[in-house]
Amino acid sequence: MSDSSDTAMTTGSQAGPVPGTGGPRSEGTRRAILAAARAAFAARGYERATIRAVAAQAGVDASMVMRYFGSKEGLFAAAVTLDMQVPDLRSVPASRRGELLVRDFVNRWEDPVRAEEMIALLRTAVTSETVAGQLQGVLGPLIIEPIAALGDEHAAERGSLIATQLLGLALCRYILRLEPLASLPGDEVVAAVAPSVQRYLTRPVASP
Repeated sequence: MSDSSDTAMTTGSQAGPVPGTGGPRSEGTRRAILAAARAAFAARGYERATIRAVAAQAGVDASMVMRYFGSKEGLFAAAVTLDMQVPDLRSVPASRRGELLVRDFVNRWEDPVRAEEMIALLRTAVTSETVAGQLQGVLGPLIIEPIAALGDEHAAERGSLIATQLLGLALCRYILRLEPLASLPGDEVVAAVAPSVQRYLTRPVASP
């Protein structure tokens, strides 16, 4: 497939720049490759997903995947480049900040494209130190930075505790599909988990 046909290969309505090398004419092909990569990494994990399988799913030659992303590692990094729009905890009353964090997290998992990115990250992080570091790089802006923006000197400690709650939720609801949690409406999940996160936001933290 040549770049001249790339514009016909759009997959979805993602906005913004598309990761990978190449100009505007190759954006359609890169979107198709990234969509196939997200699905492959989410379903099979990093080790079992192959460039050849991703290329076949995207309808391109494996050499084109390498052309645009350089390596399997580069493809993975591009496929799980998450939208880093950070929740502003100052936008709600202090009593609702836990709810806002949980709702933002759940909404990311309920979105089909974001869910595949998150699943790929979480599944792969348990076996890859590199990806574990990448997951930490995601959780920092999404959880710790909003707390730090409040001027909380214990943001890192609070954020780490909140991460255990939210990652446990993600594992049980979206990966293990543990029932009845997996089938609960999102609003019910938020209502159930938010009080625990709120407690982590407000409980005293002992100085080291």
